[in-house]
Amino acid sequence: MNNVLTVHRMLLENGLRHEIVQLPQTITSADQLPAALALPPRHCLAVRVYEVDDRCVAIIVPADTVPPAGVVRQFAGGQQARAASETEISSLTGYAAGLVAPLALPGEMPLYVDQALVGSADDGTVVYTATGEPGTALGIRLLDLLAGCAAKPAALG
Repeated sequence: MNNVLTVHRMLLENGLRHEIVQLPQTITSADQLPAALALPPRHCLAVRVYEVDDRCVAIIVPADTVPPAGVVRQFAGGQQARAASETEISSLTGYAAGLVAPLALPGEMPLYVDQALVGSADDGTVVYTATGEPGTALGIRLLDLLAGCAAKPAALG
């Protein structure tokens, strides 16, 4: 199972500066990060997983965003799409379903990022994301995260 140590080691191996933050309360979903950290949702990211035709894809979005399956189908180039179940997410990603980090995902799983996030990235923008564990979050500059996970931009609007 992937966890905070998996994320930390991967970032260290790639020379990416980051911080592992102890949360003041446990969470069961990345959507709870804004409340736990008292930050706006645009500074907290979640990973959504969808089944598109016969493969799964992941997309990094602000914590309060759930892209419609039809939009994911379009940018992933499929005929059908649906949100993956919690069981599918856990077995495919190696993370607890609500706490998927955008790092250390399977190489065969395409990873996308909301184009609006890419457009808002500057040298100092720090974001927080899940680590696979309910008591921690990853704090990292958005540009470093995007470099570390090699996500492809996708227009959600």
